[in-house]
Parts: sequence; structure tokens; C-alpha cells
Amino acid sequence: MLFMSEPNVNLFAIRTIVENNKGVLRDIAAVFAKHEANILMIHQENFDTGPYAGLSELYVEYESTNDINVLISELSRLESVKETKPYQSFSHIFGTRVIIIGGGAQVAQVAVGAVNEADRHNIRGERISVDTIPLVGEENVALAVDAVSRLPRVGILVLAGSLMGGEISKAVERVKEAGIPVIALKMAGSVPEHADLVVTDPIQAGIFAVMHVSEIAKFDLNRVKGREF
Repeated sequence: MLFMSEPNVNLFAIRTIVENNKGVLRDIAAVFAKHEANILMIHQENFDTGPYAGLSELYVEYESTNDINVLISELSRLESVKETKPYQSFSHIFGTRVIIIGGGAQVAQVAVGAVNEADRHNIRGERISVDTIPLVGEENVALAVDAVSRLPRVGILVLAGSLMGGEISKAVERVKEAGIPVIALKMAGSVPEHADLVVTDPIQAGIFAVMHVSEIAKFDLNRVKGREF
């Protein structure tokens, strides 16, 4: 799912500190529904230490055309809510994500291309972020690839390594089914046969990835799908 460079003016975020009790999420969701706010994402974290020990954080991103101050006020009046504060959404701050997974040296080189290209676009007002995770082992990489489709704001996945296949290839197919294109470096194994695009130069792979998710670049991966560079 891609995010436009022009931010959605009806997209908002709220962080609440709440009691870690049954029914709290239900009560909060009921307030959003009452105000016709469409919840797009919820993240929950429980605190074991620090000033919020024993409490939980609920971060919610939502769409609404109504007065958000009224919604915030009603949330604050819930007995289980201890603190409420509005924020800009992650898509406004970090934008679309490029995910790079694989061997450390190859991941680093893909990141060089992706970060440099993202800088060119972000200086012109876009929001493109680059996430990397160097991993070894078929099972570890396959689990990470599978998780990509569950991450928010992902625009494309780049697989960087010397040998990938087996369960990783199956995970690539599932990521593609979720609508996320996959670029692979030219490598041994079956992954290149399942990727949308195969690129020999890791720096170029990073550049291609960012150009694909950009709203202003002319490159469209779908026009070169199945090719090797």
C-alpha cells in the first residue's frame, strides 16, 4: 500500500495511556465509532517499568472528517484512560517504507543506494523511509519475509543475499499476493525466479526500490516486471 506525497488531511493519530484491563479496547473503539472515525491502525504496548509501569499505551491512527477535539475530549473522560495526546500519523512523518532483508554486506550496499535515492526525493517533500535487517538462515529470513506483509506502510521489499530459496521463495509469493512487489539481487537459489525484478548491482537495486515507491519518479517496476538488470 503506497502513501501519496501529499498527506491525507483527514488522517490523524492519538496516543493514550490506559489501564491494562479487559474491555478497555472495546470502550475506546466505541468512542471512535460514535464519532464516525475509521480506525486504520492500532498498536498496543504494555509497560513493566518506568512512570507508566502497570499501564498500557494504545496508539491509534484513524480517518475522520469530524472535530477531533470532541473525540479526544470524550476519550479523556473514560475512567480507564489516564492520558491522551494527538500526534501526526506515521505516514505523515516516515511515509512509505522500503524493507531490505538479507546478508549484512549485501543489505548495507542496497541501503546505500536506497538511502541516497530517498534523500533526493525527501528533500523535495516526499516521505520515504528505509528499514534494514541483516539475517542468516533460511528459516529466519523466511519468517522475516512473511512478516513484511503485516508491517504498516510497506511499499516494496528488497532481498539481498548470496543464496536464498526454499521456504524463502514461498514467503516471497505470499508477500506478492499481499500486493507488495519484491526485488531480489542476482543470487544462487530459487528466490530470483519468484521476484518481480532481479538486479545485479545492489546499489542499483536500492535506487530502483525507492524510485518505484516514489510519487514523482518516472520508474514503474510493473513495466519491467520479470526482467533482469
